[in-house]
Amino acid sequence: YYDPRYKPSFTQKRHSEAGYLGRKSGRGYFDYSEGAENPAPKEDAVLGQEILDRIVAMLINEAIDALFLNIGTKEDIDLAMTKGVNYPKGLLQWADEIGLEVVLERLETLFHEYGEDRYRPSPLLRRMVRDEQRFFERD
Repeated sequence: YYDPRYKPSFTQKRHSEAGYLGRKSGRGYFDYSEGAENPAPKEDAVLGQEILDRIVAMLINEAIDALFLNIGTKEDIDLAMTKGVNYPKGLLQWADEIGLEVVLERLETLFHEYGEDRYRPSPLLRRMVRDEQRFFERD
């Protein structure tokens, strides 16, 4: 996996080993056989917000790492997310709106909770929080 952040979770690994490949194999997290009844999604707003916050923080961290590794400029990275993935805004702009210190705190909390590299904050994020910087100027 070249980088431990991209290592599949334990559950993903076990499903793959067991041949539970989703629709391809007819089973996975859900039963895809004809007539199968799958559980209704949870409608817990607090849990939904926690999941969204976790995903956005991880995406922002990846965008910051792309900038740190000189893969693209901040403008190019945000343009790729708005035009290429159809996100409502670029991840670096989103980071500025949320607050870099908030993003860093979320990632550090997840990293300490789970001890997984996928939650390790980018060095650039740490530096920018320390130096009270933003990616874009305020309007």
